[in-house]
Amino acid sequence: MYDDTTGRRRRFAEEAREERPDLALLCLLIGAEAEAGLREDELDAAQIELDRLAGLLPALGRGADPRRWAEALAALLGERHGFRGSPADYRRLDSSLLHEVLRRRRGLPILLSVIWMEVARRAGAPVYGVALPGHFVVGFGDPWGRHALADPFDGGRVLTEDDARLLVAGATGSPLEPALFSPAEPLEIVLRVLNNIRAWAAARPERSDVQLWAVELSLLLPTHPARLRYERAELLVERGEFARGARELEEYAEVIAPVEPAAAESVRHQALAARAMLN
Repeated sequence: MYDDTTGRRRRFAEEAREERPDLALLCLLIGAEAEAGLREDELDAAQIELDRLAGLLPALGRGADPRRWAEALAALLGERHGFRGSPADYRRLDSSLLHEVLRRRRGLPILLSVIWMEVARRAGAPVYGVALPGHFVVGFGDPWGRHALADPFDGGRVLTEDDARLLVAGATGSPLEPALFSPAEPLEIVLRVLNNIRAWAAARPERSDVQLWAVELSLLLPTHPARLRYERAELLVERGEFARGARELEEYAEVIAPVEPAAAESVRHQALAARAMLN
């Protein structure tokens, strides 16, 4: 697994291995990776802003009707403070950075959902994330009992499960299985945020630096797709680090050889080609 000795990445890796990872902190550390000049007091200010917003919510109590919680968050964040998204937000890297989404009040569905969840959690709401295919939303209440869904990207609009199915069908063209309404774990959310950043950068070859650090942070998570090691090796080669890239291609080939011998052989050929570029 890739590791890094810098304090920022060490902190990210350590927080990801906590029994209860701090979702807001992990997302803020992603922002610190994107903006290396981001200071500690700026990370603290983002946490303080989440606390402040939570303090503006009415004291409903955990036993309140889930729809009341959803409507209270929509009134505060969506209507009063203008948090929402638009198609243009998909074209911006800062739409995936928590501190920027807090500042701009615009972002991708998953980052807006992180804000909804963190504000609601601080106020004592029973809240969880729902990682629907193509669109992230927020749930309140009991995921397997009485609950309500809200779409922060649409200002917190309260959804029925039929509404959610239509959202997914519009985004992916696929039907929605009931299991997909289950709560998303914090590290699943963090990996999805990083996947969004990787996808944004992959569409912009001049931003391979962003794709590389997003891959490297993903590799610091306790569980991650093994193929990320291959993606990192390819990026190193593309960026002219032929020896390191070749070495990582060879290591990846060894990992997959027992189950995918043909693919492993192809990766070894890539490693040889990368080494040849050193001459």
